[in-house]
Amino acid sequence: MKFSKLPLLLIGFGSLIYAQNQKYTMAEAVNGLRSNLAVKSVSQFSWTDDAKAYIQGTRNAYLITEMQGMKADTLVSLYQLNKNLSTEQKLKAFPPIRFTDKNKGYFTRNGKYYRIEKSGSDWKISDWAALEDGAENVQVLQDQKTLVFTVKNNLYVHRNGKTVAITDDANANIVNGQSVHRNEFGISGGIFAAPNSSKIAFYRMDESMVNDYPVIDWSVTPAKNTNIKYPMAGGKSHQVTLGVYDVNSGKKSFLNIEGDPEQYLTAVTWSPDSKHIFVGILNRDQNHLQMNQYDAATGNLVKTLFEEKSDKYVEPQHPLLFFPGSNTDFIWQSQRTGYNHLFHYHLDKGLVAQITKGDWLVTDVLGFNEKKKEIYYASTQQSPLERHLYKVNWNSFRTQKLTSAPGMHTGILSKDGSQLYDVYSNATTPRSVNVINTHTLASKNILTAENPLKNYKRPEIKNVNLKADDGTPLYGKLILPTDFDPAKKYPVIVYLYNGPHLQLITNSFPESGNLWYEYMAQNGYVIFSMDGRGSSNRGLKFEQAVFRNMGETEMNDQLKGVDYLKSLPYVDAQNMGIHGWSYGGFMTTSFMLKHPEVFKAGVAGGPVIDWNMYEIMYTERYMDSPQNNPEGYKKANLLDKVQNLKGKLLMIHGTQDDVVVWQHSVNFLKAAVDNGVQLDYFVYPGHAHNVVGKDRVHLMQQVTDYFNQHLKQQ
Repeated sequence: MKFSKLPLLLIGFGSLIYAQNQKYTMAEAVNGLRSNLAVKSVSQFSWTDDAKAYIQGTRNAYLITEMQGMKADTLVSLYQLNKNLSTEQKLKAFPPIRFTDKNKGYFTRNGKYYRIEKSGSDWKISDWAALEDGAENVQVLQDQKTLVFTVKNNLYVHRNGKTVAITDDANANIVNGQSVHRNEFGISGGIFAAPNSSKIAFYRMDESMVNDYPVIDWSVTPAKNTNIKYPMAGGKSHQVTLGVYDVNSGKKSFLNIEGDPEQYLTAVTWSPDSKHIFVGILNRDQNHLQMNQYDAATGNLVKTLFEEKSDKYVEPQHPLLFFPGSNTDFIWQSQRTGYNHLFHYHLDKGLVAQITKGDWLVTDVLGFNEKKKEIYYASTQQSPLERHLYKVNWNSFRTQKLTSAPGMHTGILSKDGSQLYDVYSNATTPRSVNVINTHTLASKNILTAENPLKNYKRPEIKNVNLKADDGTPLYGKLILPTDFDPAKKYPVIVYLYNGPHLQLITNSFPESGNLWYEYMAQNGYVIFSMDGRGSSNRGLKFEQAVFRNMGETEMNDQLKGVDYLKSLPYVDAQNMGIHGWSYGGFMTTSFMLKHPEVFKAGVAGGPVIDWNMYEIMYTERYMDSPQNNPEGYKKANLLDKVQNLKGKLLMIHGTQDDVVVWQHSVNFLKAAVDNGVQLDYFVYPGHAHNVVGKDRVHLMQQVTDYFNQHLKQQ
């Protein structure tokens, strides 16, 4: 009897070993973190107005948790909603509810908007609005009565049961109320409602002068063409104005904005008293910004508040942020010192003070605590590889760090600034969710997620610190094969992007950054990834190192990574591959042609091949115009370099790509044929710039098979 437990112990030990030796399927490696391997999270978090409780969604209910005792209770359930609905109306799944306070809210279903309101222990549902078919870009105004939306190219307002057309442009090339300038300059929409809901400002974009570009739908026979407007570098750009609609009178006017019709209108902001509109006017060369104040009633210019100039580019990315309770004082985020920081301005006095300073950048402003005169923000102050949350007093500039655990933190601040919802992950923490009292800094944990990868055979990962030619630190990650044997030699895959507005290397979960990397490590590969100069969140000097010369500085930095890899005794330098998408596809193709001896195989997805064919706003910021920088464009153009290809190159493109249009890789194919160069090529019909969903599994299987075919010893 004494030894009867031994077999059970052995079985248990064997199960543990097996459990920690699972390998990813390709589907798990590609989509697992969004499906069966998803890290548990808090859903649809919001603070109540008084910050005494928070609301979160579950599958069949919303819960409300009181901060004092952390006691959770059901706020509203699916059962309670369905009690008041007919059999035909009953909800099968809980719709996302937007709570306007803890007793009221609204939700949308099949294009219809419904209000909900607590009545005793029950909830009443009432019809609010049925929008036009095809309604998009819907905004609910502050008064909770008015909805603004677009249908095709026109703008509409719904109020008191009636829908009124704000614009009625029959010309489809004139677009109202939608995002402009191809979502550059932090632009994410085209409707700007006044705080008091009395007026609606909106973008009006005339694209009639921009060339049509065909995007073919191959899913029907015969195939169907849809023309889009795609302004290419050096060509004609669209022209944007800013309209103002008075909801009460029904009158519409336009701001009297002077200057080049092709200039960019950015950072659109209402004054808190709804009397003025502020617009950042950026010239097409993107090196001169004027922040102008306009009278919302007359449309006339009041004055220019300030200007920013650069010998390279100015890139506004945020609207003005007014201090609570003030119509005169606001925060402007600017990179003028080399890093994105907060500047305090007054409408009459001008610049009051620079609030944050240092060789690091503010990545997000979370809000204010008006009573204590504090601003809350996220920044790279601790490390470029991490984000932490801080508060700063806008008078004394005293700064305090609010988060201590290493990693990538994001936050949601309560309306009064007294409570902070903090979510973070790091290399060993899948997700931790805490609420922080911003006065005492006492923290309460509301979720510590289990590691969904705990049963998988995971690789060792090393942080790599290298230096660029000018001594700039470069951060990367090296992922070793599972069952690593330092006496063996392994093939290598370098994954890169290395373009503006993206950072690959951070202290977050999973530590690898991508489960496909871990899948490849399970299958005998070393994986290396590094952010070179030109990529994001390291300041202007780091980003602007590529100015007018894309593809050169970045490759020099990535070659430092290659030298590092070659110095490792277990790296098979004869069997190295490279892979990237979009800017990474441009980099991959550039490497295969400009340094053809380095990589044996490459896979370039959605690659920019010729910057003359990429969009004006992005390209001319980093490359200047083709007319002013012909040498830079020529050097970056890959069409006349195809004859240099020595290794194996697979090029992939989505046929519906409206970002890097399909013609980039089609022209490259033609150049390969003209030069007698063999090239592997694959398209994904129906996919735009990225291949997503179940088809992404097919994509990554194809990428994997290509590297297996060409990098593994047969």
